[in-house]
Amino acid sequence: MTQAVAWAGSLTGDTVVDAPRPPAVMFTAEVGYGRVLDTYLTPITYSGWHTALGFEHTQATGFSPDRWVRQLSLGMSFDHVKNPVGNHSMQHLRAGGRWALMRRWSGVLTPGLSLMAGGMTWLQGGAIYNSGNSNNVVSVKAHWTLGLQGMAQYSSRLGRVPVTLRYQAALPVAGVWFSPDYDESFYEIYVGNRKHLVQPGWWGNRFDLDHQVTADFRLGGTILRVGYHGTIERSWARHLNTHITTHGIVIGLGGEFLSLPSRSSRVISTY
Repeated sequence: MTQAVAWAGSLTGDTVVDAPRPPAVMFTAEVGYGRVLDTYLTPITYSGWHTALGFEHTQATGFSPDRWVRQLSLGMSFDHVKNPVGNHSMQHLRAGGRWALMRRWSGVLTPGLSLMAGGMTWLQGGAIYNSGNSNNVVSVKAHWTLGLQGMAQYSSRLGRVPVTLRYQAALPVAGVWFSPDYDESFYEIYVGNRKHLVQPGWWGNRFDLDHQVTADFRLGGTILRVGYHGTIERSWARHLNTHITTHGIVIGLGGEFLSLPSRSSRVISTY
């Protein structure tokens, strides 16, 4: 007797047969270069080394898995930067998470090329520390945004090794962010001066971009990632300017994981 095999959400008789949707999990480390300007602390741009750790979980959705993909990205970074003379330093620590839902178009123009685009939400916070200041030594950073995320990936082979080339970008559109006034100390905020601390963010006063170019090599059950990751954070409000830029080389290890056996002959991979 022939048994029909159905993908997630379809029916075979009275039984729902779910095709496996293995999550692609990736852990990354990053090292590179950073530039930090925060006029709440100093009008001088500091530059130096940048490091980061990241986690990424990408999976086809339970509904319409051939067409929709969700992704969770978590990360933490640390920048140690110095002034142009090199006699003073600042430290910048931030952490955040981003969740996106993207529509996928497979086999665009050529087999192996997939395009994805959709919406995302992003929450990020951190602090910049300048020990040389006598009054304000810390600048607190926090923002929550809604925006767009897109991805283009091409799967092929390098010799006998399957490889996926990918460009991904996240572009916030609107949200809210924390900003004190120029020369307003956190003591003043503590004793009650809390007006206008939360600013509406849009491209008129804030621009952020997170993007990366990577190559994923499938080495048996392990996926090796190498590539570039860059971020831009710019804001201008209440007589304060912030301009933070990072460039990093990324190395990552991960894989696709099937937790349970399935009756389906199909596997719906994010690759």
